Parts: sequence; structure tokens; C-alpha cells
Amino acid sequence: MASDSQIAKLLAAIDFCHSAMLPGDRLALAAGPQHFGYMKPALAERLRGLDAAIKISSGRVDLPVALLPQLNELAAAIGISTRAEDFDVRAEPDGPVLGVLDRGALPSFGVIGVGVHLNGLVRKPGGLHLWVAKRAANKKLDPGKLDHLVAGGVPAGYTPFAALLKEAEEEAGLDESTAVKAKLVARFRYNMERPEGLRRDVIHAYDLELPKDFVPRPMDGEVESFALWPLPQVKEALLTTDMFKFNVVLVLLDLLLRQGLFTPEETEILKTALHRA
Repeated sequence: MASDSQIAKLLAAIDFCHSAMLPGDRLALAAGPQHFGYMKPALAERLRGLDAAIKISSGRVDLPVALLPQLNELAAAIGISTRAEDFDVRAEPDGPVLGVLDRGALPSFGVIGVGVHLNGLVRKPGGLHLWVAKRAANKKLDPGKLDHLVAGGVPAGYTPFAALLKEAEEEAGLDESTAVKAKLVARFRYNMERPEGLRRDVIHAYDLELPKDFVPRPMDGEVESFALWPLPQVKEALLTTDMFKFNVVLVLLDLLLRQGLFTPEETEILKTALHRA
């Protein structure tokens, strides 16, 4: 049983992912009837300076629909650094694609970013274990934090499941014939203030039971090492440390709740907070 202060710590970690109040001090970013992002006023003014057809009025930035194919060019012109990885731009996670935008520009434009996380599980006589990754020390975001076996963004043109299969091979050497057995178990959506800007993330969480003899290999330099932890050790780390990356906490809490590692009262409190609208 967790202490009151430990449950409060978990609730604070959930709240941390919901730290952005929208619109707050941002302007809605729209093209025609589609509201797809948020921008700080100073950045919006720089954007307006690029084209007389871009308008700002009543808390809103309006782009001509004809400029949607040029979002990356607009981002570069106002000085936003990019990462050479395009994401689809949508007004809603399941809505039509309006254009593409470099991943590095998503927080500045307040555009939804979709990602995938995989609980890589191994069933042993003593119970379920989880493969835990340690992020490389040279990662731009959250270096050295603990992460999932597989986690990453959904590039333009990919479905979340296709992105999961791609990341599984690239990050952990997990072949597609195994990764394809992963099951979608949850979806999380949050708006978060981060040093890089506004994170409007949608995370698709998957479970995958792996063979006992599978050992992941760091493949692309993004992970320093992997370790296999029993679930009670995962719980203890969540209760007592800040070792895990912020959004990994959400997915792991959901896993632990589904596996019955909290009391019924704790489960009700945490589940309500975790699956808020």
C-alpha cells in the first residue's frame, strides 16, 4: 500500500502533463474552418510579417488555406529549428491531414503530436517483468531518463501501429513478426508546457508479451542500455523517484493499475486522474 504522500506524488506527475491551460496567453492558429494549433503572440506577429494574407484578430491567427503546404517553409522563415522529421498536421487526432510540419516546430505552432509507447513484457514464474530503456545522455530532450522499450513519434504518412513496428526494429532490434502481436491498451491526451513550447500530445500505448530469451539491443543511438525489471520495482521507482520520462509515467501507471498493483481505493483515485477527459 502506498502512502498518502506517494499517491500525491503520482497525482502531481499526472497534473504535470496537463500543465497547459488553453488558449492561455496563446492565439488560436487556424486555416479556414480548421483550428489546428496555438501560437505565442510574438511568434504570430513574425508569422504575419511573412505574408499580407496572414491575419491576426480576436485572439486568432488565420492562415490562408493555400499556405498549409508551406508550413515548414514558414517555420524556417521565422527562425524555428527543425529536426528533419515531418509529422502530419490535423485539427483533431483522427481528423483529415491538413499538411505536414517538422517535429521540431510542433511545440512552437502548438500542433498535435502523436506518439507510440510499448510495454515490453516478459512473464516469469515470479510475475510480469518490464523492459526498461535508459535514454542516451546526448538526447536533446530528457537525456538519461528511463523510457519504454520502444517509444517514438508517428511520422507523416504513418499510422500509429505502423510507426510502432518501425520504431521496434530501429530502437530495440525487435523484429516485425514479433512486434506485430502488440495490442493497443490505452490512449492518452494532454496539453503540457515544456521548455521547447506547447506539447499537445496523443500517446497510443501498447502491450506486448515477449519471449523469455529476447534481449533488446540499442540500435540507433537513442538508448544507452536496457534492463528487465519486475513490476513491483517499476512501481517503487514511480512512487519514490523521478527517474522515468514524464509521459512514460502515464503509460506505466495504466499498466500497473491494470495488473492490480494498487489497492481498490488507490486504483479509483489514480484511474480517475489518469483517464481524465
